[in-house]
Amino acid sequence: MILRKRTLLLMLIDVVLVNLAAFLSFYIRFEGTIPGEYYLTLYHTAWAATLISLAVFYVFGLYNRLWQYASTGELLSILFAVTVSTLATVTAVFFLAPMRLPHSVAALLWFTTVLLVGGSRFTWRIVLENIATPHVPGSQKQVLIVGAGDAGVLTARELKNHNFREGRPVGFIDDDRAKQRLHLMGMPILGMRKDIPKIVKNYSIDEVIIAMPSASGDAVRDIVQICEKTGVGLKIMPGVYDMLSDRVNTAAIRQVQVEDLLGREPVSVDLEEVSGYLSGETILVTGGGGSIGSEICRQVAKFSPGKLVIAGHGENTVFDIEQELRSEYPELELATEILDIKDREKVGIVFQKYRPGVIYHAAAHKHVPLMEKNPEEALKNNIVGTNNLVEAADAVGVKTFVMISTDKAVNPTSVMGTTKRVGEMIIQSMDKRSGTKFVAVRFGNVLGSRGSVIPTFKRQIAKGGPVTVTHPEMVRFFMTIPEAAQLVIQAGAMARGGEIFILDMGKPVKILDLARDLIRLSGFEPDVDIPIKFTGMRPGEKLYEELLTAEEGTSATKHKRIFVAKPNTIDVKKLQELIQTIKERGSYMTKEEVVGALQTVVPTFRKSAPRPALRVVARAGGE
Repeated sequence: MILRKRTLLLMLIDVVLVNLAAFLSFYIRFEGTIPGEYYLTLYHTAWAATLISLAVFYVFGLYNRLWQYASTGELLSILFAVTVSTLATVTAVFFLAPMRLPHSVAALLWFTTVLLVGGSRFTWRIVLENIATPHVPGSQKQVLIVGAGDAGVLTARELKNHNFREGRPVGFIDDDRAKQRLHLMGMPILGMRKDIPKIVKNYSIDEVIIAMPSASGDAVRDIVQICEKTGVGLKIMPGVYDMLSDRVNTAAIRQVQVEDLLGREPVSVDLEEVSGYLSGETILVTGGGGSIGSEICRQVAKFSPGKLVIAGHGENTVFDIEQELRSEYPELELATEILDIKDREKVGIVFQKYRPGVIYHAAAHKHVPLMEKNPEEALKNNIVGTNNLVEAADAVGVKTFVMISTDKAVNPTSVMGTTKRVGEMIIQSMDKRSGTKFVAVRFGNVLGSRGSVIPTFKRQIAKGGPVTVTHPEMVRFFMTIPEAAQLVIQAGAMARGGEIFILDMGKPVKILDLARDLIRLSGFEPDVDIPIKFTGMRPGEKLYEELLTAEEGTSATKHKRIFVAKPNTIDVKKLQELIQTIKERGSYMTKEEVVGALQTVVPTFRKSAPRPALRVVARAGGE
């Protein structure tokens, strides 16, 4: 009933405005004196314009829009609707009226109708925004928005739409010199980032919102450091991985996180290509309860697979992701299997039961220091377990098998890294004699994953420190969990068989810088409130990680964030001998025997990490 009354009210207003537009078009054309012979033409024009305009406006949906949010989209709708109605009116008058309608009158009819109808709609928005919205003087935070672009406008508009409950914007900051001293949404652009401390003081700013989702990590880090010195609150507009749509709301504006300081170009996924190999297919994810495996499950669920099988060793984590997906995707056919990939018979049973078309192999022992202490477990899980999966996949005719690898597999100095390199060799070896497309995806550290440095730093900060860093020059590549999962799925769509895909990890980050950033974001000053302690490099660690060997090199793919390593020669006989040795006596091998066995297939493996001068391979593309 409310909508019907609203529609009738708008139609009544349009009747008045269209008739007024018809009159004005004649009045202006004849400079205030309409000749008597044109009265009948005016009469026909007004009636035709009224009836036709109401019908066209209804068809174009002008009566079912919320005009308090009117923008350029609504303006274009008005332009199209008025153009159609004017042409129809001119045609009708041509046949009905005794006098020909002057061309200038037709043009004026279009112009005045656009002006009056469009003006009425946008006047409604102006009234609601500036008159109908109650203000509570002095009760809101004073907010400074960094970024006078589209994101800054959206942020300011959302604060206004929420009645300034989350803060009242007083102005913008932008480093573009051409924008200085201009106004945006009625608010001034007050200066550049270097002026933030002065502006905070002069305008009594309580909070700064960074509205620059495409800014580099260095730029965000610089702004964060400037703002922290002022002592005001600091928030950021969410980036592409946090936003479910392209509309910002005040609830989504959050505290700055370490991930924001990476500031890489957002991942783009070829939806058509990905859905082509996942839609309707049975997908099995090993390590499905882990941080990477569970995110792959979340991403896969979006592409309507025929069935998703979550396989994992830990019952609690498998249960958690199962419950989450059943809640989010009630129509998804979901199955779970508690599976130890070292159990060859159980692996075979599971594969025969589901006969998956695509497998993502994310199950692995990945902690470098732990695997140095328990090298036999890395051998059994990362090598024998992978071999079990590969053989079972070949036996049931899996279409695509994607293994998650690591940058630690390149020129490895750790047992963990070396076993992952052997895993890559296993899938490349099997690809040559199987109908299944076997590929590996190699990337670096994942922010927020279990065992990663960020949760460790947060726990140490919460206890008051010290934050422990192994070496002041330690450098690592970092990627967010959703970013890694999306690129893994995209790489699977590009698989032809035998490739090792290298994900572009962006610029490497010093662990020390990461620790200092996290301390500042927690509201403390590094080395003042929270001390940083250097503990020395652990067994198997390197100062830097690489994404490919000198022999591999890379070639580009059609996705600018994914590269392909050129394959190395694999000694299949030695590889099979290593697998057999592990099967027979893996649990009884000494650390020295483990190293010797691995060196038979990975001669570059060194037990102790060298300490060369710092060297960084910045990107897979060779930058």
